[in-house]
Formats: sequence, C-alpha cells, structure tokens
Amino acid sequence: MSVSPVKRQKMESALDQLKHHTTVVADTGDFNAIDEYKPLDATTNPSLILTAAQMPAYQNLVDDAVAYGKKLGGSEEEQIKNASDKLFVLFGAEILKRIPGRVSTEVDARLSFDKEGMIQRARRLIDLYKEVGVGKDRILIKLSSTWEGIQAGRVLEAEYGIHCNMTLLFSFAQAVACAEAGVTLISPFVGRILDWYVANGDKKTYEPSEDPGVKSVTKIYNYYKKFGYKTIVMGASFRNTGQIKALTGCDYLTISPKLLAELSKEHVKLTPTLSVKEAQACNLEKIHLDEKAFRWHHNEDQMAVEKLSDGIRRFAADAVKLERMLKERMFSTENGK
Repeated sequence: MSVSPVKRQKMESALDQLKHHTTVVADTGDFNAIDEYKPLDATTNPSLILTAAQMPAYQNLVDDAVAYGKKLGGSEEEQIKNASDKLFVLFGAEILKRIPGRVSTEVDARLSFDKEGMIQRARRLIDLYKEVGVGKDRILIKLSSTWEGIQAGRVLEAEYGIHCNMTLLFSFAQAVACAEAGVTLISPFVGRILDWYVANGDKKTYEPSEDPGVKSVTKIYNYYKKFGYKTIVMGASFRNTGQIKALTGCDYLTISPKLLAELSKEHVKLTPTLSVKEAQACNLEKIHLDEKAFRWHHNEDQMAVEKLSDGIRRFAADAVKLERMLKERMFSTENGK
C-alpha cells in the first residue's frame, strides 16, 4: 500500500517507530554513524574495529594503542596483544562519549574454548576501561556462545559483576544454556542463519515472517519471556530491513549503519510482532541443559554447528589481521631506522 506524500511527511520513519518498541543499538565502530542515528547502545567486534582502524579519522587511536603496547614492554607478542586490547578499549571509550548506554567489547575469538582464558581477558578489558575512567556498568563483554564461553559468562556475572553479551548464537540450545547461566544479554544472529539456509536449501527467498533467522529469534524471545528469564534478547546480523521490522518488539536489535539509513528513509506503519503477552501464551516447554545435553542438542543443529565454527574462524582471522597491522606500526618503523 502506497503512502501519500503528505501522510509520509507526518508519519514517523520506520526507525523512529522501531525505537518506540525496541531498544535500537548501532552495530559499528564508526563514530559518525553513531552521532547520526543516536542509538542507546553500540556493539563492536574484531571485524568492525579492523575496518575502523584503517580509516584515516581514527589513526590517533591506533597511535595511542601502539604507544601503550610499547610502554608496557615485554615480548613482541605481548606488546601486540596489549596494544590490541587497548585499541578495543579506546574505541569503546570514544563510543561511550556519544551514547547514553553501554558498548560491547569482544574477547579474542581464539579463546572461544578456553573458559579461564576468557575470564582473564574479560577482566583485563574491564581494568583497561577503568584506567580511562569507564566503569564496568557501561560495558558488555562479548564472548562466543560455546559451552566454555557460556560458563565463562556465568562466572563473570556471578563472581565479578561483569555484564556479558553472548555472541555467535545460532541454536536454541545455546540460548537455553545462556539463560540458565544468567548472562545479561544474548546476540542471536539472524542474517547468518538465513545465509546458511539459502546456501544449503532449494529455497532462495523468504518472506520476513518465514525467514529462518527471524523464526529462531522469535522462538528464543518467546521462551525467555514465557519462563521469566531476565537475559536480554538482542537480534543481530541483519541482511535487510524486512528481518528487522519482523522482529519489532524484541528487547534490543543491533543494526548496521547501512540498514539504519534505510529504516530512517522508510515510511511504513510498524506494529510489534513480538510481545510478552503472546510469548506467555506460546506452547514451548521448559528444558534444562547440562554440558552433555547442551553438546548433543547443539550438535543436532547442523546450521548452528557450521555457523558457530565459521563465525569463530572469521573473528579470529580478523583479530590476526588487526595484530598484523599493529605489528607493522609498532616494529617495522623501528626496523627501518
């Protein structure tokens, strides 16, 4: 149905309407995009930081991180690791000057199967934020939703009061385990689920309500609300605005600048598709997953197994690229002198 030009002027954009029903989060490390769309929160990951760190506007942050790594000293590897952590925190601290809420900062994906390593690295990131005057209440630590990652989240929340954002979440089993661990927030991926079904099935296009990624997040939202879990559901990894609009009413949605721009130009009426009332009436049954049951149920979901391992490899590869870039900045100039 087309909207007349006069009505379009009066009607709020799809983005402004979405903000009435859902907390909108910016999925970017680009400060300009954050200034433009004024989200409550922002999320970063190694891929986004790698992209931002190559932009001329942010070279001062890279220089500061390099100087920090060198100042702490140690082996070349230690200096690069410290510079990398510092760079994540510097980007996060700058983002926090532009938003009222929280920023998500990711623990190295190469630690995805190392519970103690993730706990140690998360605490290190929180200490680095403290050094620049940012309290842990404004940080969400992103961890891969492996069994080890989820248990690291449990410890960080319960023992250290560190809020966690469980990422690379593709299966219902991952969502159930995260709820039982009492983490602050989960990031179920919508677009990457769709990618898998398009690549591996006969069907190549889906209506938003039938989109497998949308259906996955809807099921998780309904389960959490029906059984009173406090963990926030934040849909992530969107391919189009149809997926976003089909999840209107979800607790949070983290959206790329490109799709935020499209939503800001759309003038169609949005109505919530997710609600606590409807969730409480759904026919889902409560389940409990120990480690053995988690591994079995997650393993039964071929898409989730493949996308989780692929996601970890991709984030790890970008972390390596970022470290390579830092290494060049830190040591090649010295060698060239």
